[in-house]
Amino acid sequence: MKIAQIAPLMERVPPRLYGGTERIVSYLTEELVRQGHDVTLFASGDSQTSARLVPCCDAALRLNRRAQDPLPYLTLMLEEVRRRADEFDILHFHIDYVHFPLFRDIAGRTVTTLHGRLDLPELLPLYRMFPDMPLVSISDDQRRPMPPVNWLGTVHHGLPAGLLPFAPAPRGGYLAFLGRISPEKRPDRAIEIARRSGLPLKIAAKVDEADRAYWEAVIEPLVRATPNVDYVGEIGEAEKGGFLGDALALLFPVDWPEPFGLVMIEAMACGTPVIAWRCGSVPEVIDDGVTGFVVDGLDAAVGAVGRLGLLDRSAVRAAFDRRFTAPRMTRDYLDIYHRLGDSRVLPLPPRQGGAARPAFQHVA
Repeated sequence: MKIAQIAPLMERVPPRLYGGTERIVSYLTEELVRQGHDVTLFASGDSQTSARLVPCCDAALRLNRRAQDPLPYLTLMLEEVRRRADEFDILHFHIDYVHFPLFRDIAGRTVTTLHGRLDLPELLPLYRMFPDMPLVSISDDQRRPMPPVNWLGTVHHGLPAGLLPFAPAPRGGYLAFLGRISPEKRPDRAIEIARRSGLPLKIAAKVDEADRAYWEAVIEPLVRATPNVDYVGEIGEAEKGGFLGDALALLFPVDWPEPFGLVMIEAMACGTPVIAWRCGSVPEVIDDGVTGFVVDGLDAAVGAVGRLGLLDRSAVRAAFDRRFTAPRMTRDYLDIYHRLGDSRVLPLPPRQGGAARPAFQHVA
C-alpha cells in the first residue's frame, strides 16, 4: 500500500526527549516499511526514518527558538499533503482535527488517530460537525465523552519488541515516575507514596512552561522536603531502559482521563510492574495482579508497594510481548486501512447532520 503518515511538528519523529505521539508515529512508520509498504512521512526536517521524508519545517518546533508560531508551518504541511493526496491509498493523520475541513471530501481515504483527551466541552460541537471523518481511538475509555462519530476501531499503542531490554532483577531499589510534571499527572501522589513507603523515588520528567508555576509552587518544595525523592529531570530514549528496568515499580498516579499512557507499556517491556490509579485507560492496559496493581487511593497504592514481591517480572514482560508490540499495533492499523480501501468501492454513507451548524455554547 502507499501510505502517508502525517505527524505533529512540535517534536521530531522520533522525539529526542518527551513526545508520545511522535514516538508512536515513528514505530508505526518503521514497521510499515519493514513489512514492505510504500510509506511517506510528513514531519519536521530533523526526523529520522526509513520512509520517504517530506520535511515540513527545518526542525521540531518545540526546541526551535526561531519558530514563534506553529500555525504557519502546520498550514504549509496541510497544503503539501493536500497537493499530493492522490499519490496515496491511505492518508493517516496524527494531528487531531485541524485537517478535517480540507480533507472531508476524500474522507474515505483518510484515517485520524486521536491521541489526546476528548472530554473538553469545546470539542463536542466540532466532532458533531464532522461525524463522517474516520477515527481511531487509542483506548476504549477515550471514546466515552464523544458524540456519535465514525469510529473504525481502537488500536492500543505498541513498541518495537527489542526497544527496551527485559530486566529480571532490578538493581536500583527505587520507585520511578516518568513523563511530565503537571497537575493531572499527580507527581505529588508519587512523592507521598515514597514518603509513606520509605522507598526512594526517582522522578524523570520534563517541566513545560505551562506547568512551571505548578512545579515551583507545589512539586519542587515537596522534592526538597522529602529526602528520599530525587528529581533527575527529563531523560532521553537511551536512558529510559536503565531507568525503568532498575526500578521496583513505575508509579502512574494520574488524575485525569488518560487516553493511553505510553510509559506504562514502556515499563512493562522492561518487566517493571506499574502501580496506577483507576483512571482513563489504566484498567485496559494493566492486568491487575499480573502486570501491576490498579488502585483507587493512596492507602491502596502504598499497600501495593508492599505486594510488589508477589509479581513475576517475566510475566510482566510476557504480557507486553502478547499485547503491546509494534507489529501487533501495525497489524491492527493495516486491518483498518484495508477495510477503508474495501469500502471505497461502495458509495460513502450520507453525512448525519453534516450540513447543520453545530450548537455552539458559551463555556465559562
